[in-house]
Amino acid sequence: MTETATAGTTAFAPPTRFAVPGRIEVGGQAAGVWQTATVTGIRRETPHAATFRFAVPAWAGHLPGQHLMLRLTAADGYTAQRHYFLASAPDGSGHIELTLDHVPGGEVSGWFHTVARPGDTVEVRGPLSGFFAWPGDRPALLVGAGSGVVPLMSMVRHHRNRALDVPLRMVVSARSPEELIYARELGAETTTVFTRAAPRGVPVGRMSAAHVAPLLADQPEGGWEAYVCGSNGFAEHASRLLVAAGQPVDRIRIERFG
Repeated sequence: MTETATAGTTAFAPPTRFAVPGRIEVGGQAAGVWQTATVTGIRRETPHAATFRFAVPAWAGHLPGQHLMLRLTAADGYTAQRHYFLASAPDGSGHIELTLDHVPGGEVSGWFHTVARPGDTVEVRGPLSGFFAWPGDRPALLVGAGSGVVPLMSMVRHHRNRALDVPLRMVVSARSPEELIYARELGAETTTVFTRAAPRGVPVGRMSAAHVAPLLADQPEGGWEAYVCGSNGFAEHASRLLVAAGQPVDRIRIERFG
């Protein structure tokens, strides 16, 4: 999510209540309460991004594609709040994961990347927003760039963990293999695009019609629900590619930052 400074507390509208039969229920009341989250692990993803695992015993559950509000409080009482996408799939374990870029000058991401250690605590509230959520009940075409892959990876993990038979495909763009978040986890469902440097024999360039058109030409029954996440420029570019390839505008969900 965007790294935008916010001091003090902020009022939020209650998130949509979800009830997915046989899987998960997220209540608005639970989502509106601040909870203590304890860092239990830190995993490096790229030179500039890391995944932070938290224990949140009273976590109400979430849907892939949702986000939360995180709050840090300094010794003098100053607070900083940020929205972050959930990277983990819902699993009922009482643990969640966030993958954070180290934003230059970012007070929250800077704290996580330079200070945070297992055992440290923060506050979280959520899950929030149902617009970008994917319950796993429809074919999903995921398109992301940079840290925009984070909520999409929650969807991929959920798809794998539940062994869902609904079709899912992902196209993800990164500047180079070294900056490809979750590179070790990506599988046959994913097409990667490198914009600045690539392995020998792999083309370098911006995401193009050649990457998305084949997926629109061979759609599953009922068509795709498309989820696009990335910077403002990327979101506009990717959405236009999808529409040009035949994806209905009203079946494209977009989360953007920057």
